[in-house]
Amino acid sequence: MTDLFDQSWFWWAVGVAIGFPICLVALTEIHNTLLRRGSNLVRPVHLVRTYILPLAALLVLLVGGMDISDEATPVRLVATLFGFVVLVLLLSGMNATLFQGAPESSWRSRIPSIFVDVARFVLIAVGLGMILAYVWGADVGGLFTALGVSSIVLGLALQNAVGQIVSGLLVLFEQPFQLGDWIDTPSGRGRVVEVNWRATHIDTGKGILVMPNSVLAGASFTNFSRPAESHSLGVTTVFAVNDPPDDVIRMLDRVAASLPQLRPDAAPRSVHLGGQEYSTSIPLRSPGEDSAAKAMFLRWVWYASRRAGLHLDEAEDDFGTPEQVARSLRIVAPTLRLSQEEQEALLPQVRLARYGADEYLQHAGEVPKRMSFIVTGRARLVVTTDVGALVPVRTLERGDFIGQTTLTREPVTTSAYALDEVTVLEVGRPALEELVARKPVLLQDFGNAIEERRITVARALADVED
Repeated sequence: MTDLFDQSWFWWAVGVAIGFPICLVALTEIHNTLLRRGSNLVRPVHLVRTYILPLAALLVLLVGGMDISDEATPVRLVATLFGFVVLVLLLSGMNATLFQGAPESSWRSRIPSIFVDVARFVLIAVGLGMILAYVWGADVGGLFTALGVSSIVLGLALQNAVGQIVSGLLVLFEQPFQLGDWIDTPSGRGRVVEVNWRATHIDTGKGILVMPNSVLAGASFTNFSRPAESHSLGVTTVFAVNDPPDDVIRMLDRVAASLPQLRPDAAPRSVHLGGQEYSTSIPLRSPGEDSAAKAMFLRWVWYASRRAGLHLDEAEDDFGTPEQVARSLRIVAPTLRLSQEEQEALLPQVRLARYGADEYLQHAGEVPKRMSFIVTGRARLVVTTDVGALVPVRTLERGDFIGQTTLTREPVTTSAYALDEVTVLEVGRPALEELVARKPVLLQDFGNAIEERRITVARALADVED
């Protein structure tokens, strides 16, 4: 027994037999803990437990336990595999500790991927060189010297190309833009969709513009996405000289404030530029919404200006003639219980108005000043939930109406927006009061309509909750 304890291989074998299971159990517990926490260190620990620890134990047994020369081919193969897995561990550990989960504002998140790739290449080259030198006894000094001389020669021969690459790398390191940013360059404007070591790819909406980074490094460009939430769309409109500027500004601001592309917690602002021109600044979430927001704004202004009696582009509006109003009044006459004589008497007190597609005819919470009867087109009633979601209530068509609480002066509970171009006949509160005074049954009709809408809204909200 004494001779057994004196054998050098015995203690190596005992160390591996005891230490390997203990380390394996400990690493398994650490791996499971990190896995439950969703840590980025799960993969490095997995590599240590599954590959590095068994290879290290095998290497110790071969060299220490079996007393095999470290120059033997089996030992060198195991050592090479062990060194390769350690190299993979270093790469995985560097990525997990430095770059994965890095805060957006930290320097780690701002490092371009090309520099990370270069660092990985250098680490792989050094690691492979050490494996060749220490495991296989290769002379790597001469190899690195030859590579250095070759690099100098290639650098002199390709100095222009290398200069462009370096300029591009400097742009990447500074990171004046990121993926998803909207930039305006001398060659085009669009959203950055890819950045590599040679060029930046910009989606212009008409195709992908590939711009060398060296060109960006030597030119000025505008990043519309920085600082965050600072982008605004400017739209210029022209009105007639006789249109009151304050009325025009109020109308423009009201239309711009209804745009779905408007940035939350931001307000548009219109100013009179003098003469007939007005400028409206509309804060948007992203420059990518410029085209859609401008098209919708100009379309809605066309309708809103005519409803307000203003003259966009100095145009006269001949819509709403007495003949058109009379035909429309005949459509709503049954609802208001109007005779032919009453229609003629009511004719001067009503008017026609048009709304563009997606434009709101009514907002929840407002107290209506008139009832609006749909003559042409379709509108949709919606109600907003506590979390801000829109729930459809019903679709309004010809003969339906909104603003049923005009006489009771209660806020409406639903909003209404046009599904296509909608023409409505508007009857003001004074005219309705005169009708109700002569026809008390109308007040009962309006009360029934209010109760019906309330029940419909409650049913729609209940369906959503279910």
